[in-house]
Amino acid sequence: MAHSPIFKGVATALITPLTPDGIDYELFGKLVEFQINDGIDALVVCGTTGEASTLTDEEHRDAIAFVVKQTAGRVPVIAGTGSNDTAYAIELSRHAKEAGADALLLVTPYYNKATQKGLIRMYTEITDAVDLPAILYNVPSRTGCNILPKTYRELAENPRIVAAKEAGGNISAVAETIHLCGDKLDIYSGNDDQIVPIMSLGGIGAISVLSNLIPGLTSKMAHLYLEGKVRESAEMQLRYVPLINALFSEVNPIPVKAAMEKMGYCGSYIRSPLTNMEPENAERLFALMKAEGII
Repeated sequence: MAHSPIFKGVATALITPLTPDGIDYELFGKLVEFQINDGIDALVVCGTTGEASTLTDEEHRDAIAFVVKQTAGRVPVIAGTGSNDTAYAIELSRHAKEAGADALLLVTPYYNKATQKGLIRMYTEITDAVDLPAILYNVPSRTGCNILPKTYRELAENPRIVAAKEAGGNISAVAETIHLCGDKLDIYSGNDDQIVPIMSLGGIGAISVLSNLIPGLTSKMAHLYLEGKVRESAEMQLRYVPLINALFSEVNPIPVKAAMEKMGYCGSYIRSPLTNMEPENAERLFALMKAEGII
């Protein structure tokens, strides 16, 4: 039986405004309000873009609870609770459920990696332990671990595994996954330059970095597609190619944090081992933001 999607359209992979002393909740609240007021469809807290890998355990839990509370049910909140330690992922996922998150985002295990059998075991153990819908997050360029289409087919039989954020960049693999899983698995683009291409194969939206800057417009791109306005949707995708490239000219979230600082949603602090953006890259990014009327 088909499930109802967690969201259709675009979810923002939120940055986490940080200071040397921790999370800046005043700016975080301001960011959440901007996103919701501008028309975003859902929010992801503590993903890659949120610098989850360098948040302390306490910060990670507090950030999830804060975004759930601030959002107050206006849009779904998806908590990044994946880990390369299954037991820790279960612990964080339980906390996210208690905090009131609507769904989990579960990255593949980085560094220690896993066989396809190991991925099935891990995702089964997490979703057996926590009664929340889960979005699997496939980003092999960061994790060194790739979910294969036939593995998705097996995982899609699990009623709690309802979607995947595909950031593998391989459109052929996405096509095969959608062919194998049908309506048992919703697919979201995890790459801002592939929102329309993935939707053309049956994807229902994206989990986006770009939408930190322009939530309403990024959401519009996906909704135009869902409404059958393919040409207009594709025109928006192509229009934002230079801006998307600038947002990924250095390791994410370095450029998006520079952009959001310029917009007043975070300070300049970025946690080691990440560094601030190179001046020439920042200049190019800010020029594109200016040209788009974002700043």
